[in-house]
Amino acid sequence: MAQEIVTIEDLQKFRLQLLDDLKALIRPSNQIQKQWLRSPDVRKMLGISHGTLQNLRIRNILPYRKVGGIIFYKYTDIVNVLERDAFPRNGPFETPEDFESASTPKHSRS
Repeated sequence: MAQEIVTIEDLQKFRLQLLDDLKALIRPSNQIQKQWLRSPDVRKMLGISHGTLQNLRIRNILPYRKVGGIIFYKYTDIVNVLERDAFPRNGPFETPEDFESASTPKHSRS
């Protein structure tokens, strides 16, 4: 009967392969992404407040569709906004906070 010697390197390769297999089971690559998302999903996805999302709509930065009283956002539109960098470093807004403060209405006294 032949004996095989298992080395530390063999165990390391096995561990890495096992981790890859577990990741594939937990996060299947063929997971279906919804085409249309509601406001709470978009806010969670982008990590923004209700007011910020409303400002993105008002300023026509993020396209949307309204059906009844429910606002829907197309997933690809959200990705496009992120890829075109809605907050350019050399633009008028250095940070998302600058955008929020600029978009709040300023009341003037007469």
